[in-house]
Amino acid sequence: QDGDFKFPLESVKKLKELMEGNKHINPRMMVPMGSYSPCQEKRLPEEFRPVCKREDAPMIFRRLILAAEDDLCEICANAACAGCF
Repeated sequence: QDGDFKFPLESVKKLKELMEGNKHINPRMMVPMGSYSPCQEKRLPEEFRPVCKREDAPMIFRRLILAAEDDLCEICANAACAGCF
């Protein structure tokens, strides 16, 4: 969850894979991750399209990626969990 947006954890994991896949691009052509937005990607899961309409889309995507980090258990990544951190 990020603000009013709620996404399945599996979709967020797919988003993370998509965004991390761009790390293999020539470094001279790289866009800083803070300003990168996967909205132009054809493989972007459909549930993220409403985020693309927002100015702060890169920040929202970055926060979602943090929620999908492998070291978090799925319970703590769930917005309904309180006190995990």
